[in-house]
Amino acid sequence: MLKQHLQFKLSQKLSPQQIQLMKLIQLPTQAFEQRLKQELEENPALESGKAESEGADDGFDDAYDDSADSETIAAEEINIDDYLSDDEIPDYRTQTSNYSADDDEKSIPYASGTSFNQYLISQLNTIYLDDQEWAIAEFLVGSVDESGYIRRPLSDIMDDLAFTQNIYAEETDIEAVLKTVQALDPPGVGARSLGECLIIQLKRKEKTPSIELAIAILEKSFEQFTKKHYTKLLQKHHISEQELKEAISEIEKLNPKPGGSYAGNTRIIEHIVPDFSIKIVEGELELTLNGRNAPELHVSRDYNNMLEGYKNSKEKSKAQKDTVLFIKQKLDAAKWFIDAIKQRQQTLFITMNAIMNYQHDYFLSGDERKLRPMILKDIADQINMDVSTVSRVANSKYVDTPYGTKLIKEYFSEAMKNEQGEDVSTKEIKKILETVIGEEEKKKPLTDDRLAKILKERGYPIARRTVAKYREQLGIPVARLRKQI
Repeated sequence: MLKQHLQFKLSQKLSPQQIQLMKLIQLPTQAFEQRLKQELEENPALESGKAESEGADDGFDDAYDDSADSETIAAEEINIDDYLSDDEIPDYRTQTSNYSADDDEKSIPYASGTSFNQYLISQLNTIYLDDQEWAIAEFLVGSVDESGYIRRPLSDIMDDLAFTQNIYAEETDIEAVLKTVQALDPPGVGARSLGECLIIQLKRKEKTPSIELAIAILEKSFEQFTKKHYTKLLQKHHISEQELKEAISEIEKLNPKPGGSYAGNTRIIEHIVPDFSIKIVEGELELTLNGRNAPELHVSRDYNNMLEGYKNSKEKSKAQKDTVLFIKQKLDAAKWFIDAIKQRQQTLFITMNAIMNYQHDYFLSGDERKLRPMILKDIADQINMDVSTVSRVANSKYVDTPYGTKLIKEYFSEAMKNEQGEDVSTKEIKKILETVIGEEEKKKPLTDDRLAKILKERGYPIARRTVAKYREQLGIPVARLRKQI
């Protein structure tokens, strides 16, 4: 039996232009500059800088249909005047205080030099090794990770040497060469564990009672040391509290990631370029958008001249008609890109302005306890935009404030109720929690239960498990690991 159903389905699809606009909004300043450069290179109808002609209309005439396919429209159907009337679209920017004067060219610096592994190999070249030892040493250096460790067991390395390098060596032979690798700089490189890394560094220091005790603790009592079982350490090593304190002080000076300290490690060092700036001028907040987000663009004069020439020509060849279709395509793309940049500027400024006003008290004082609970929907409702648009701005943009440059999404937080039934920001609670822990007696650090009671006494009724969650989010270890001598 056949059944017929009538079903209505409402769906919303974004046009390619809308998708591209969303991508433009998401780009921070430096990435936006790269995108702008790419568009200028790919579209000869688009040019940067002020146009030569003054007084031209700002924007294209909308008399033609943007949705028309340039491949199917005949050249005769294109209204040339619709394009020529716009001349070059000179400076389209709105000249207000919304944009800062930060228009100077800045480049991203790149770290130069050799890689970490190449640095280690260059040191090996100064040590006498026979052919097999050299091959093993080179293989070991190739196994060093970016932190400076060799994480793989020697048995696995032995097998790899046999299968891939045709080198047959015993584990004892490999371990002997490993000692040579561990003698390279930076101290601690080539270690197989944190304990070994710290011990290698200590053994390269001048011998003192504190250094020797620190080595003994790491070699014989590493687990008790990491768990801060100080009473057990005092009893096992028959030492005083002062001696233990001095030994621990020596260990704390060491570098747990020797590879990370190598300055020549090849990686891009990218400086953060703030997308916005908030200043306090005569007691009032002033917001500016980085001027590099507001470039001057216009349509190429040459393209207008080509259209003018086509319009005035009596005989129109096929090649000329193809050229007009190409010009229309490029002009349409240029028009859309200029309009998209306008919309991007407006969206960025409107969104950040709403965030600044919402957190007015914080930006005036810098006191994080004055941060109001704020979620994406709060701002989206204020500016009548989609939550996803606000998210794109918040997750990728930085703002320069009198209190430092920060990622905008850091100002968003959930709300909780205090004992008076008022909404308070979770950021405010975390700040208080951080302050309480910072002021605790280090010999007897506060447990999560005790922290929950202190917060409750201050008017924030929070469960112990919530305190533990906030503490972990702040990167603060449990009470036992915060304990000091």
